[in-house]
Amino acid sequence: MDLRDYLHILRRNWILIAAASMAGILLGGAASILIRPTYTAETQLFVAIQNSGSAQELQQGNTFSQARVQSYVKTVATPIVLKPVIDTLGLETSVNDLAQRVKATSDLNTVLINISVADSSPVQASAVAQAVADSLIKAVDTLEKPKTGGTSPISLSIITPAEAPSAPSAPNTKLNILLGLLVGLILGVASALLRSNMDNRIRGEADLRKVTSAPLLGGIAFDQSAMDRPLLTQAGPQSPRAESFRQLRTNLQFANVTGHASTVLMTSSLPGEGKSTTATNLAIALAQAGQSVCLIDADLRRPMVNEYLGLERNAGLTTALVGAADVNLLLQPWGDDNLFVLTSGQIPPNPSELLGSTEMKELIVRLESAFDTIIIDAPPLLPVTDAAVLAQHVGGVVVVVGSQKTKQHDVQKSLESLELVGANVLGLVLNRLPAKGPDAYTYSYYSSTDEPPEAFHGSDVAVASGTSLSQGRRSVRRFDETIGSDDPAPATKFPHSGASR
Repeated sequence: MDLRDYLHILRRNWILIAAASMAGILLGGAASILIRPTYTAETQLFVAIQNSGSAQELQQGNTFSQARVQSYVKTVATPIVLKPVIDTLGLETSVNDLAQRVKATSDLNTVLINISVADSSPVQASAVAQAVADSLIKAVDTLEKPKTGGTSPISLSIITPAEAPSAPSAPNTKLNILLGLLVGLILGVASALLRSNMDNRIRGEADLRKVTSAPLLGGIAFDQSAMDRPLLTQAGPQSPRAESFRQLRTNLQFANVTGHASTVLMTSSLPGEGKSTTATNLAIALAQAGQSVCLIDADLRRPMVNEYLGLERNAGLTTALVGAADVNLLLQPWGDDNLFVLTSGQIPPNPSELLGSTEMKELIVRLESAFDTIIIDAPPLLPVTDAAVLAQHVGGVVVVVGSQKTKQHDVQKSLESLELVGANVLGLVLNRLPAKGPDAYTYSYYSSTDEPPEAFHGSDVAVASGTSLSQGRRSVRRFDETIGSDDPAPATKFPHSGASR
């Protein structure tokens, strides 16, 4: 992956990263509240040589003092200094424990000793610091006193007395919050990368490019309202949703520049990815552009087109394939444009055999001579072989991919199954894309759904399409009546290509 891929992952998981960072800030603040405050008192001592000689002797004495200072710093943490402090203040602690709270330092080339003491009580910290300084003065005087008697040549004096601190030195709330933010940010980014590595669902175009180089014909964003109003005619003509299908229509025409794929098979990897509504709305969009279009519902296991369009399903594709009725009687016009629909008919026990039959191939050839474009809604590729069988009889295949639902290996398997039968894959359509964010398509598309609304039936479709059911639907023979008929099949009466009804 390159830098752009990593940035894409971070943008996709920004909520996770922000949540982890916020959690780190809260934990840092909570730690500052829960940790017991510590106060630090400080005092400073000056080391001098008791010598009133010449300037040269003073210089030698100063050099001697600097050399001795580091030894005095080490002496602070020893029992000779700390034991008297414990006894004087009556502290309930050991020398070793007190040494952990006392710190002595000295800057290089100076004769100053800095002593600091940390304690939970500011008053106690000040008292201990002062006591340590006094004890160090006495210890040095004892250690440096000549054996022959007399006074010590080294003199220590307090130049900064210890005072009770007004504010705690720890915890450092700002530092804890900053560290919490940093840790949370690191964990958030790591979680985002791990999540992206483990989650192989298709979320956007970037994920699709990992699987195939086939062109992306369009994207349709998820829209909750589309579940109740799935058809293109129910959306405003200038709405983003309508524009998305017009863009898909245009891209499909460019993908088929040779003009050989007048029959387009719409399928998906798995059920519920939105192939049926995509096929239906694409057919409507093509018809609105002035083409004569035939929409065939070849999903003989779960037919949906008739539900969306409010058409009869008892007689349809299966009726024609078994020779029970001529396809001319089974085509149902829909809407005000040159769109005819061949519903699935009754569900047969052998869908794959029917779709792969010679009758199906001949039916497609017959319809291709009468319509500009044929859109076939086929079953998903992975659960059954129907779509792969049918793909051998059509000019091109379009695979609908459900964003955040379909996994990368599912799309890969679907494309491999189409490649095995020599299908011409025109491209893919990403459905249910997020309207905003890094995975959003270029246009503000609205999604379709593969589930028809319960209340969406014939009368609603008639109003949406601008025609009544009696005007907008061809009289269709029932499947059982057609089988029992001894009348010969009538001559085919298809619309002429490009002609309006």
